[in-house]
Amino acid sequence: MDKTAFYDLSYGVYLCTSWDEGKPVGCVANSAMQITSQPATIAVSINKNNYTHKAISESGHFALTVLGENVDPLLIGTFGFRTSKEFDKFASTPYSVRGKLPVPDGGIAWFSCKVISTMDTSTHTVFLGEVIDAGKLQKDAPMTYAYYHKVLKGKTAKNAPTYQEEAPAPAEKSAEKWVCTVCGYVYDGETPFEELPADWTCPRCGVGKEMFKKQ
Repeated sequence: MDKTAFYDLSYGVYLCTSWDEGKPVGCVANSAMQITSQPATIAVSINKNNYTHKAISESGHFALTVLGENVDPLLIGTFGFRTSKEFDKFASTPYSVRGKLPVPDGGIAWFSCKVISTMDTSTHTVFLGEVIDAGKLQKDAPMTYAYYHKVLKGKTAKNAPTYQEEAPAPAEKSAEKWVCTVCGYVYDGETPFEELPADWTCPRCGVGKEMFKKQ
């Protein structure tokens, strides 16, 4: 099977959020689509290992936030490479309750959905949600997954439906680099660091210097 054929399917970049006993939780989703218009329904695929999967299953509701091309990459890093089970993603993320669900600031549109059906697979659950409310947040071009990879140089989280294991890149003999072990961000700036500064944080997912390794 030529797995690169899957790269030609179209995807977006979204934040899927819900409540966990009153606490806001969420994760990045790239497999979401409108199914019908009357009534308006949206389907989203969430990995069973994601803590957000548990929250949606128990609450019966989810919100989907559409991200634009000019979104702060840290928002994607925070929601895409850390787990709500161990980290409060909303502690440093401004949000509002819209349609009775937590919607992070920084997106371009949002949808509040009630789960009306599910489809089970070995690794993911596809939640089908009837749209209860929706709104616009700001003007921007919706981000495609291709844009996320090619322009923002973003990595695919292992829990994503589109994750494909890649062969490690050949070692380079150039200047040493610092690589984030959480999201894969590579620091290879003009000013090399023999040691990262004590207050260094990953500009993509926000973890500290202890999560970086030198290559």
